[in-house]
Amino acid sequence: MDPAPDIFAYRRHWAARFGTAPFLPMSRAEMDTLGWDSCDIIIVTGDAYVDHPSFGMAIVGRVLEAQGFRVGIIAQPDWHSAAAFAALGRPNLFFGITAGNMDSMVNRYTADRRVRSDDAYTPGGEGGRRPDRSVIVYAQRAREAFRDAPIVIGGIEASLRRIAHFDYWSEKVRRSVLLDARADLLVYGNGERQLCEIAHRLAAGESIDQLTDIRGTAFTRKTAAAGWVEIDSTHLDTPGPLAPAVDPYAMAPAGGAAPGAAPSAAAPTPAAGTERVVRFVRRVKNTERARSVIRMPSHEAVAADPVLYAHASRILHMEANPGNARALVQRHGDTDVWLNPPPIPLTTKEMDWVYERAYHRAPHPSYGQAAIPAWKMIRFSVAIQRGCFGGCTFCSITEHEGRIIQSRSEESVVREIEAVRDTPGFTGVISDLGGPTANMYRLACRSREIESACRRPSCVYPGICPNLDTDHSPLIRLYRRARALPGIKKVLIASGVRYDLAIESPEYVKELAQHHTGGYLKIAPEALAEGPLSKMMKPGVAAYDRFKELFDRYSKEAGKEQYLIPYFIAAHPGTSDQDMLELALWLKKNGFRADQVQAFLPGPMATATAMYHSGRNPLRRITRTSEEVLIPKGLKVRRLHKAFLRYHDPANWPVLREALRRMGRADLIGNARHHLIPAWQPAGTGGGEGQRSTRPFRTQHTGLPRTPRSRPPGRRH
Repeated sequence: MDPAPDIFAYRRHWAARFGTAPFLPMSRAEMDTLGWDSCDIIIVTGDAYVDHPSFGMAIVGRVLEAQGFRVGIIAQPDWHSAAAFAALGRPNLFFGITAGNMDSMVNRYTADRRVRSDDAYTPGGEGGRRPDRSVIVYAQRAREAFRDAPIVIGGIEASLRRIAHFDYWSEKVRRSVLLDARADLLVYGNGERQLCEIAHRLAAGESIDQLTDIRGTAFTRKTAAAGWVEIDSTHLDTPGPLAPAVDPYAMAPAGGAAPGAAPSAAAPTPAAGTERVVRFVRRVKNTERARSVIRMPSHEAVAADPVLYAHASRILHMEANPGNARALVQRHGDTDVWLNPPPIPLTTKEMDWVYERAYHRAPHPSYGQAAIPAWKMIRFSVAIQRGCFGGCTFCSITEHEGRIIQSRSEESVVREIEAVRDTPGFTGVISDLGGPTANMYRLACRSREIESACRRPSCVYPGICPNLDTDHSPLIRLYRRARALPGIKKVLIASGVRYDLAIESPEYVKELAQHHTGGYLKIAPEALAEGPLSKMMKPGVAAYDRFKELFDRYSKEAGKEQYLIPYFIAAHPGTSDQDMLELALWLKKNGFRADQVQAFLPGPMATATAMYHSGRNPLRRITRTSEEVLIPKGLKVRRLHKAFLRYHDPANWPVLREALRRMGRADLIGNARHHLIPAWQPAGTGGGEGQRSTRPFRTQHTGLPRTPRSRPPGRRH
């Protein structure tokens, strides 16, 4: 993986003479106050503008400002006309379009496709302030406002829709969002490196259609690219852990030969929608690797064939390591969508630079006293890392941020904590010191060479890779230094703890339990049975039990009564009714009562979504006879699985009684403590069968709390 130029090494644009804005302007009046006659870049976002490094538009805006560009913000515009998109005038360089910190469809709809009543990223928590598929709508309105202005789309919504993708809300495979938005360029992943290069090259006089060589971007082209070696994606495979390494360029017969089999000299019949694929009768030379592109099945092919969709998903995830990924191309009608390899991760110096820009750490003054729930939740938190090498199949973090951890320096984190300490309203408590996970800070592969060649989707599944450095001591030192700072009363950890990693360092668990837990610690086993766990790529319950043993021991040593709050997902691919029943019995045995539960939501581009749509397992090679996955589909079965998680709710007892009888487990219906649900039904709590009674529900008292299940603003899929 070749190093990339530092993002702070560019020569600053001439507009740097205007200095740093207190807030990036949202109106012409603010531009006039700053002495601007125009904006170089205008960011359109579906979130309210909060100038805080936990908000994507603030990071991107401040990074581009530090490059010398004048950046304006259009936040949550009225999308019913183009007027709001013309408010700041035409940008000199480009519009940057994002749906915000969350996918707009996930933000607005529940896993049962019900409209949410609130929006944590809007003043007052008001729902309905952004359109469905915000990136598409915003880009089209910006195009109406200024037809000739370049449009660059990015953020998590665009990033996860960069190729043909299954859309849960319409139950169909949609084409790349780049085409529907009619944008010029798509930036995927964290975009600082790409956007700095785009801005400087446009400012230097290049046109937007010349920017076809930037990593972490996607663009369209009508004709084949000259000088590129094109590889059919069906010729690629991943070496198995027990077999000799397989040449990924080796040919395979159409039926799918075993790894290592000799290639066929005859070219197989092209699959539907892949007629333009060049099929080779030779291997690609190493010298040609940098100029090779993998042609994936077309949008039309994957839309018509779920097995091809699963194959395309597998190829996309195989080509995700910046150290060895090749370009991908996918045909949509008469247009190719071309994906360059992922961006080079930020270095520690670059991470420090990004997070130490001139953030005001507050909402824009135009919102007055209106509360923005997401900001209130994170205003006193500090991000210390990016990325996740867990690879959980239902999650979008790895797909968006990558699996190479990008960490800040200890000094930079301390400086930000001191800045937080000096902000108005600070109570002395840092609400979180983390990131996508709490305890991957400075963890990495022991060998850069191995890391650059690796194609494993996870560094911790099915077990922790022996090449992974699991030393938690840098994180422990950071915790100790943070809580020792003057004016800091407590440092809490609210990010999710990867407990299979934590048990590799009992000292870390001790530190966490005795100093950084406020009574409850959220962790996410997600499931207990091997069926769903193997499809989630999550560790077994033994790791949870070991972590709980350590956590309870160290809490007791400190004289603290503290509890673990486990999260579980209902209706995930691979989950049977029996799996959910066993989970319900485990919850009751351990005294957990979930107030809210999370059902699996098939987000775009996730591996679990490919399972949901195709019924196949893309974690293994996809063929017509490859492993099939049990999919809990349909409203009835999804509600049943959620009911098992809330076994204690009388409203769920009728459906649970019916299911238990069907499963031959009527022995779990009764009024004794060993029963899961009672045989009687309180009046007005679901109706139907059984004796009606107003007596209270009897349950085993354990002294354990109910399980809170709120939707944190940054949680993804």
